[in-house]
Amino acid sequence: MNRVKIGIVGTGYIGNVHARIFARDERSEVAGLFDIKPERAERTAKSVGGKVCASREELFENCDAVLVTTPNKTHTEIAAHAVAAGKHVFCEKPFSIGLSDAKKLLEIAQNSTGVFQVGHNRRYAPVYAKLKELLKEDRAHSAHVKMNRGELKNPIWTGDTNVTGGFLYETTIHLLDMMRFQFGEIAELVAYGSQHEYPELDEFSILFKFKDGFHCTFASSSDASWHFPFERIEVFCHHRTILTEEMEHLIDSREMDANFETFSWAMTEKDERWGYVLEDKAFIDAILNKTEPLVTALDGYKSVELVETVYQAIKTGEKIKFD
Repeated sequence: MNRVKIGIVGTGYIGNVHARIFARDERSEVAGLFDIKPERAERTAKSVGGKVCASREELFENCDAVLVTTPNKTHTEIAAHAVAAGKHVFCEKPFSIGLSDAKKLLEIAQNSTGVFQVGHNRRYAPVYAKLKELLKEDRAHSAHVKMNRGELKNPIWTGDTNVTGGFLYETTIHLLDMMRFQFGEIAELVAYGSQHEYPELDEFSILFKFKDGFHCTFASSSDASWHFPFERIEVFCHHRTILTEEMEHLIDSREMDANFETFSWAMTEKDERWGYVLEDKAFIDAILNKTEPLVTALDGYKSVELVETVYQAIKTGEKIKFD
């Protein structure tokens, strides 16, 4: 079997996470690395192999598939370049910044002949896969979702909107995507935001109504400390609560007493616990089997649409309905 040759654009933290996983998969190899800081690519090459390339064009010549693991605002241009070169593309979240660029990239991705997968790794995390499994057996009424960061200082670029596109494009976008994954399409939302610690809106309270009548509250804070769990989904069913604690635990409390069942992945390796291993496996599966990935360009677009709609709702003070 010919192994899929992977080229990685951007060899920072998340680029190295994916590089290690693809280097371990017998169906793939890390064939090329490119970073605007060559010394970073050289460090990665020492641990996982691969040719350190002097340009994207050189990288494209040495690979079948391209991972875009660069700062947020560069995703559209690099991913579009890779599609134009005829490559399969794995684009880390966010899919794009702003609706205009997101629409352009969506059209490019949907007209490509290769696989285009977006890096919303939570969909592959065992805790969220278990939540989705449990929700198939019981109709949920409502939910509360929260995600807090301790700060936007480490690394320093997390507080720079010129890099991130805004706070919601950072970790918060993961759970915006997760709501669609778990609960379906959104019909309308109301949002409130405020600015406290950083030179942008950094605190959010949102109310979502879904097309099937389900409703959900959502809170995201930029400076709430790193109190565990920094992300949580609480789902309320008939005499039942199912809640998650980061990617580590799921607690299922049923009926009208204090009994509950706990599922735990706390001792699982982080790359697997956070969904990265299955996410990367799915990318190779889609390439080899010529199938659609679980997280498509349309999913990536819809997560950007949600972010931008929340910002619009706060700016206008109006309830916004989706078509």
